[in-house]
Amino acid sequence: MIDPDDDADAPDDAGDDLGDAPAAPLDAFADLGPWWAPPPGVDLGLTAHLDAAGAPQIIERRLVVTDDHAGLRLDHYLVRVIPRLSRTRIQAVIATQLTRADGRRPRPGMTVAAGDELILRRPAKAEPPCPRTFGVLYQDADVMIVDKPAGLPVHASAKFYWNTLTRVVAERFPDTPWQIGHRLDRETSGALAMAAHKEAAAAVKGAFEHKRAAKAYLAICHGQPPWPEAGAPPLVLDAPLALSGPDDDTRLPGVRMVVRADGLPAITKVSVVDRAGAYALVRCDLVTGRQHQIRAHLAHAGFPIVGDKLYAHGDAAFMAFCDGGMTRALAERFVLPRHALHAHRLRLPHPRTGAPLEVESPLAWDLAAFLAAQR
Repeated sequence: MIDPDDDADAPDDAGDDLGDAPAAPLDAFADLGPWWAPPPGVDLGLTAHLDAAGAPQIIERRLVVTDDHAGLRLDHYLVRVIPRLSRTRIQAVIATQLTRADGRRPRPGMTVAAGDELILRRPAKAEPPCPRTFGVLYQDADVMIVDKPAGLPVHASAKFYWNTLTRVVAERFPDTPWQIGHRLDRETSGALAMAAHKEAAAAVKGAFEHKRAAKAYLAICHGQPPWPEAGAPPLVLDAPLALSGPDDDTRLPGVRMVVRADGLPAITKVSVVDRAGAYALVRCDLVTGRQHQIRAHLAHAGFPIVGDKLYAHGDAAFMAFCDGGMTRALAERFVLPRHALHAHRLRLPHPRTGAPLEVESPLAWDLAAFLAAQR
């Protein structure tokens, strides 16, 4: 199996901010609510890495040396292109997984030249369980809008290869090279646009880049925000966002987004769709599209998103989760196993005709069940 992603070792769209948290059993906290266990009939990818005979599939990645890396020792080159691996691990990879294009084994000290092709083959490993079952909201010859389940990464990363949206879409539609049109964090559910060919991909990505596309989200937040009800003119949250640094009031520099005067402009329009007990369902329309924008804005406003491990409960809770995984104490504190954010409505010009295309994704089952339980 050839890995098609040039950045397969990169984080998933900057949204995979949960570190290497140990995974709790899938039903460990089911007594806290049905949203803590996967629904029946969903493929969780527990055997996705195995072939028909039950053996691990082989993942193949081809590396072509570029001019800026020419002249390096092989082991130094691999450290540059796969920076997440230690030097010790690099030596093991060279000894057991790497070949030249002609099939010969390279030496760690060999010098690489521009144009050299190296092939990395490794047996697939079991991955954290993810819901691999997705719906299709709209599809034609150029564009498809899928209903991404919460918990499924979009792209491959260090931990995920088989359990990704790109992989399951390729399995379901093997004859069409569907490309992702925009990003959606792993824990976020809902509508995501894909393109069937290069021309459509350029049009879809261009629509988002040049603000010709619009996204509206639904989020369940803590508290009862004094914001306009749905149908009235929304409230505008205008707070510039920057990636936190060492001088910010956080123990997580480089991880959290913070409101800061020198940040990039960030604008979210908000209104209240529903209220249930101690929570509210709010609609969030993005005017800008900064990383974690809705999550950071709602938290800054004092109404953080339910289940948001990074923004709702302070740095210590997030760090405890990353270090020890989901414990009962954290589950009771977080309330939901994932942040309650859903990509509800997507509007963009059709990549072929330019006509407006608007698609809605109903509120995800877990969030709808949680809201219903609060009444």
